Amino acid sequence: MSRQIPGLRWRQAQRFFVSGVLVTGLHVLVAASVIRFLWPNPAYANGIAFVTATVASYLINTRWSFSSSFRSRSFYRFCMVALAGCLLAMGVSGLADAYGWSYWIGIAAVVMVVPPVTFVLHSRWTYR
Repeated sequence: MSRQIPGLRWRQAQRFFVSGVLVTGLHVLVAASVIRFLWPNPAYANGIAFVTATVASYLINTRWSFSSSFRSRSFYRFCMVALAGCLLAMGVSGLADAYGWSYWIGIAAVVMVVPPVTFVLHSRWTYR
């Protein structure tokens, strides 16, 4: 097991957070643009936006957050973690809905649960 440089994991987490905010903005921009200018179907527009945001997230996080190089193995793992994050988000929000809570509580729970889980998965699996 390699020794961790003090503060490195915290720095990665900060960069992961910043890239997440940027990529979320990209997702919104792409989805809104597709709906407005190309195809007025929100489901398909968000699908296109999700794929675009996932690729951008891989590029940013690989080079900036985790200081790694592009490899097919890490891209595959990144996509698997993104899919797991999507399923986790659906599960968390579905659980909140099952308890009859406001969808805002579900969104807050997703924001509090999914990014830390995906960060840990990326740092311990995707980029190892």
